[in-house]
Amino acid sequence: MKRQLTHEDIHAAVYGGAVLGGGGGGFVERGLRTAELALQVGTPELWTVDEFAADDLTATVALVGAPAAPDPQVLPTHLLRALELLRRELPGPLVALHTNENGAETTINGWFHSAMTGLPVIDLACNGRAHPSSQMGAMGLHARDGYRSYQGYAGGKPYAYVEGSVTGGLDATSNVVRRASIEAGGWVGVARNPVEVGYAVRHGAPGTISFAIELGARFLADGPAGAAEYLGGEIAATGTVREYRCEQREGLDVGVAVLDDADGTMLHFVNEYMALDLAGGRRASFPDLITTFDEAGQPLASADVEVGKRISVLVAPAENLQLSTTMYMPEVYAPVEALLGIEFAPAAKVLADV
Repeated sequence: MKRQLTHEDIHAAVYGGAVLGGGGGGFVERGLRTAELALQVGTPELWTVDEFAADDLTATVALVGAPAAPDPQVLPTHLLRALELLRRELPGPLVALHTNENGAETTINGWFHSAMTGLPVIDLACNGRAHPSSQMGAMGLHARDGYRSYQGYAGGKPYAYVEGSVTGGLDATSNVVRRASIEAGGWVGVARNPVEVGYAVRHGAPGTISFAIELGARFLADGPAGAAEYLGGEIAATGTVREYRCEQREGLDVGVAVLDDADGTMLHFVNEYMALDLAGGRRASFPDLITTFDEAGQPLASADVEVGKRISVLVAPAENLQLSTTMYMPEVYAPVEALLGIEFAPAAKVLADV
């Protein structure tokens, strides 16, 4: 099915994405602005995967960086520049774009590109929830023999602006882009990893943009409790933040938030929430969804948590989400676990069963 994205989709997509962001995936206000601009300058289209041939070429559009960085800037012009830099390097034409993940800013990744270029956005994400590392959002391409990554990037305020393109192994090129985000003040827009639509369908999360829009509509109608019910989850904790630590490490926000409730709720995050501890025990671990809301019931990014804020914590099990196959590859967890100094990867049995 092909359909034009409308103003009615904007709030649902951004708020559904914010819930699925799990503490990361960008910020609501910026997501709303970018989506509104997309509909002002053109008519972005969302196509289901069955509208494409299996060997059609699509590319990921993404944001890379640390949300709490002090001086970031990614403008719509930067998004288009990143795509232009990627397309210059490709041996064949792109027929579509898809986002890397769901988040307040990332669910609508590609909308502005689509409005300006005419390329449709696929109803598919590399992963149906937000995640901290490029490898987690690469649909297992790091394990594909001979795969060569192409990446274009752009971002930063005028005095810190960087742009470029890089080609090579997936890990090496992703590290270059991550470093560029640091030099740019915290964020860059990226267009990367061209791949066949058939591969993306097998290894990514088809249908997840529609899923985010449906979730967002439920959240807008019924708040956090409605979102929790839609996801088969629950509000697992509520309290005031008594301790919050966040530092930028390797271009990511790394830290912990502790509540003053009787369970001593502790949230560990690397951009997204990686683990939730209640009463000294592990309640949920990534890729389970752990999302925070402020006292007004609005989604709250990990970068916006502060001491003294009263927050609620939603938990939904991973099996109720639309996830990439990379979420069950043990090697993608080790670098993130090293940043936090805790283990949280899915159990070996789960990894073996998928």
